[in-house]
Amino acid sequence: MGAPSGPTLIGSVQRAFRLLEAMSAHDNGAPAKQLARETDLPLATTYHLLRTLVHDGYVRKLDDGGFVLGDRLETLRSSGRAQTLLSRVRPALAALRDELSSAAYLTFYEDGEIRVAEIVDGPRAPRVDLWVGFEDAGHATALGKSVLRELDEEARREYLSRHHLADLTPRTITDPPELLRRLDTSPIAPAVTDMEEYALGTVCVAVPVYSGGTLGSLGVSLRADGRARLEDVGALLLPTAERVTRSLSLSI
Repeated sequence: MGAPSGPTLIGSVQRAFRLLEAMSAHDNGAPAKQLARETDLPLATTYHLLRTLVHDGYVRKLDDGGFVLGDRLETLRSSGRAQTLLSRVRPALAALRDELSSAAYLTFYEDGEIRVAEIVDGPRAPRVDLWVGFEDAGHATALGKSVLRELDEEARREYLSRHHLADLTPRTITDPPELLRRLDTSPIAPAVTDMEEYALGTVCVAVPVYSGGTLGSLGVSLRADGRARLEDVGALLLPTAERVTRSLSLSI
């Protein structure tokens, strides 16, 4: 037998959307029979679609037998919102890249981890080879250290208790007290630097940004022979960081 025809598949998708739309009107959930009536779908079809949607996380079945929208839809909504926010700041990161001939990076501190949200690079501004994930290298990158510098003492201790300060290069700071001392005495604060601590041959500088109440950092990477520029680059980052923070804090 041949594969199901296109219209049949499209029809199934349309019926599933109708169920989701009907479900969205019931914050406390609705039983399958009610959803079938509201969508004018056969009960057997409704049950079949609901089982599939529950299995994939788009719908959640309650203990009383009702159905509500599932967590996966919220994840999609949140991801879409995040992409919309990032689209607002990419031009600022691209301008920074072009002005400094350096790759530009944006990170956020989410769920106790420092994560890269965006990298804007180019042929004349290549990104650093992220050979170790930022979640395991916050102590060795300017972007990670910028976040750590802004955290309060309790949050710093909690982060350091969960992360081994791996020796990534001969210049990496692996002693927590020494790391915190250097963060608190950065000569170009609020900017902080990475002096070949993450990757030999590369230096970085970063400053803090915020997306609403979420802390993050904005930074650029340079070849090691550009270390003399770091203080000036840090000063240039600050007004861009302010613009990024304003853009990220706007409601959609």
